[in-house]
Amino acid sequence: MADRIIREKNRAVRHGFVELTEHWVIALSGLALVLSGLFQRPVANRYYISSVPGLGWAGDYFVSLKVHYAASLLFIAAALFHVLYHGLRGDLGMIPRRGDIRASMEVMKSFFGKGEEPPFHKYLPEQRLAYAGMAAIIAVLIVSGLVKVYKNIYAPDMSYTVLLWATWAHNIALILFVLAFIAHVGAVLLKPNRPLFRGILTGAVRLDYAERRHPLWIAEIAGEVPPKKETSEPRQRETTPADP
Repeated sequence: MADRIIREKNRAVRHGFVELTEHWVIALSGLALVLSGLFQRPVANRYYISSVPGLGWAGDYFVSLKVHYAASLLFIAAALFHVLYHGLRGDLGMIPRRGDIRASMEVMKSFFGKGEEPPFHKYLPEQRLAYAGMAAIIAVLIVSGLVKVYKNIYAPDMSYTVLLWATWAHNIALILFVLAFIAHVGAVLLKPNRPLFRGILTGAVRLDYAERRHPLWIAEIAGEVPPKKETSEPRQRETTPADP
């Protein structure tokens, strides 16, 4: 378990090497998939993207397709590893809990000076909801993409209806993936969330920030309370010794 407190450095470790590797492999291969998917359409030459140094390949359909396939191997491998690794370990921290929607509303209202945030565990309630949404989008991308690859390689005479559904599902999931990616980056840029940016780079955040905003998590890894209860109900504030 990577979670630990390093008081002499004012750090709370949120993610280990495995989690950071998963995150960045999925993020970077996903970005490569989006770009190589767009480059399979005549946009690179039309908008002079292929003239940018290092992107000359973008104007070649077959090279873009190979890049797309290579990135998809990394993307699918990382996604499957994530499911198996955390599933076998029983890691449930990112699974949405009862009360997450209400807690997310309270968080958003607090951004506008209305009310206070509830005490958080390791992950914010909106992070858990976003995780579930992104997981569904990635599942659709993988399944629909595999159908299209199977058609390209093994079944050029595949049913037109099946291919049409797979293409529409893939394109819609692509749009949702891009929007979710933008929302993910935008959420980190919000002032209250900025300390989390260090966490996705180094795995650790400032301990004083974690104690102030994630007291339930800090209390758990400090051994001050029993293992977390899977809920975002505001009443948790009343039972948290580390709550400021």
